[in-house]
Amino acid sequence: MNDLPKTIECSGKVVTLRRFRADDLDAMLKFARSLPEHDLLFLDRDLKHRKVVDAWLAEIEDGFIDSLIAEAPSGVVGTSALVRDPLGWSTHVGELRLLVSPKLRGVGLGRAMLEESFRMALQRDLRKLIARMTPDQTAAIALFEDLGFVREALLADHVMGRDGVTHDLIVLSQTVERAAARLVA
Repeated sequence: MNDLPKTIECSGKVVTLRRFRADDLDAMLKFARSLPEHDLLFLDRDLKHRKVVDAWLAEIEDGFIDSLIAEAPSGVVGTSALVRDPLGWSTHVGELRLLVSPKLRGVGLGRAMLEESFRMALQRDLRKLIARMTPDQTAAIALFEDLGFVREALLADHVMGRDGVTHDLIVLSQTVERAAARLVA
């Protein structure tokens, strides 16, 4: 993370990766509200609510989350978070969360954000990483699997949209050691 902020090019658009800050709150809400609800189902809380983003920023301040945003001239186009619970029994595990604008999917932005998150995991001395998503998010699953994650669990009917429809949730995982080796390669 020492090389942040960092500018990358994705599909002809210049995007800056940097840490998520308190003054990004309104831009993050705008981004979250622009996403289809289904993209947010893997999160514990609905990111479209201001209180949820306030709580996220508080967790960053407390040192429980390391979070990035991807910013284009048009605003926030992606975010990633490495979430840990240093007070629980799984202090060695980090959960990766990734959201990318539909307009910039499949052009390397998600991969770049995940690689930065891997660096964060190394700095935090984590041993294992997990990611959650619904099974129909095939492109996201393919990205994580391409980065070495394996399917570890399927939680049936685990999340429910506002429409009352339930969805399964997949949990993927990999060791930080394997993620670090991929970074070096």
